[in-house]
Amino acid sequence: MNDTPGWASPGSAPSDGREPGASGPAEPADRPGHDRPAPDADQPGAEPTSPGTKWSKEQPPPGQWSAPTGPRQAPPPPPPNQGWGTPPPGHPGGGPGGYGGYGGQGGGYGAPGGHGGWGGGWGGPPPAAKPGVIPLRPLGVGEILDGAVSTMRAYWRTVLGISLTVAIFTEIIVVLLQGLVLDDTSSDVLSDPDATLSELGDALTDTTINSGVIFLISLIGTVLATALLTTVTSRAVLGKAVTIGEAWRDARPQVAKLFGLIVLLLLIVAGLLMAGMVPGLLVTATAGGEAGVALTALGFMAGGVVAVWLMVRFSLASPALMLEKQGIKKAMSRSTKLVRGSWWRVFGIQLLATVIANVVASIIVIPFAFLAAALDGDGVSGLLDGGGDLGWTFLVISGIGSVIGSMITFPITAGVTVLLYIDQRIRREALDLELVRAAGLHGSGSPGTTPGS
Repeated sequence: MNDTPGWASPGSAPSDGREPGASGPAEPADRPGHDRPAPDADQPGAEPTSPGTKWSKEQPPPGQWSAPTGPRQAPPPPPPNQGWGTPPPGHPGGGPGGYGGYGGQGGGYGAPGGHGGWGGGWGGPPPAAKPGVIPLRPLGVGEILDGAVSTMRAYWRTVLGISLTVAIFTEIIVVLLQGLVLDDTSSDVLSDPDATLSELGDALTDTTINSGVIFLISLIGTVLATALLTTVTSRAVLGKAVTIGEAWRDARPQVAKLFGLIVLLLLIVAGLLMAGMVPGLLVTATAGGEAGVALTALGFMAGGVVAVWLMVRFSLASPALMLEKQGIKKAMSRSTKLVRGSWWRVFGIQLLATVIANVVASIIVIPFAFLAAALDGDGVSGLLDGGGDLGWTFLVISGIGSVIGSMITFPITAGVTVLLYIDQRIRREALDLELVRAAGLHGSGSPGTTPGS
């Protein structure tokens, strides 16, 4: 007999037919060549037998012998009626309905978690890489909004620092202009029913100038905030932090172009509205009557529709200009290409972000405006009537509310625009592959990534 490891010669074990710790079973008594029992040692003529060839006197009956199981032996194979890969009752992963699959506990072939059958446990493609605030794959509406908010949470020092600095700078200039330079008596003239036509014209001119100056200051602040927050959001996608100084150094060469882009878009909107109103104004000036007024209103609405259509097509020009270091014309062309075929989607997301930003701003600004009116001027009734002087108390308190509102709304609007731009490039130009390499990852299943929602 062969004495390889794990194998023991028959008869070398105690009376149970096995050696302690041996893995081989005891041989049956009806083995060929061993059908003659060994003679007793006390019988006459009996020859002594060696321990290696002596069989135990207690043997199971022929045909009923079965191999015992030891602590290191595998369980016997399953009965044929349980099907391929079905474990015996009580086996881990077994249960009613059969074994989940070959090579996996309760799953398909080699994949736990399946529902039976060969390969039934395949769990789909690996999760997308997420080095930063968004997963690097096409995004949903909720993921874009969540990415903008996540950027505020993850990099709040930089984001709120930029927004607060720009808002304070802008609001201080506006308050000083309103309190020291700009004339606020035009509102009284416009609300006076006895005012002459000349006085109404002068008041309207003053109001237009005042509003234009305030709008220009606010526009400069918006451009600065957009430029800096675009850089911060683009780095947040890669999971990389950036300081205010680094954001300014990166955005500074493009700030003048961004300002020119926004002014150009505003001029386009104004030109379209004016072009739509010109026929009605001409009819009103020549023939007068309700027909001219109706035609003017209709032209204004038509110009507004065309303006909205163009503004959505050019809505991604700002991040294209900042992140691709393009000129104004090229940035507008890039935006048109990215929005083509997705106009309604881009319009809906931008509209939703605008509504959310305005609601948040109103929740903050309106209480400050009422508080300022209650503490200064003619009170809340004067604020509701639109009259009364704007004292310093009113300007300062309402300005604080405007600063807080802008500090929150700037990151939302800028962040959504940047993430929408990145999403469109992922869908059309496979930008996610470049972002994976830029983030230092080797694939979508790299360690440290999380599944996209």
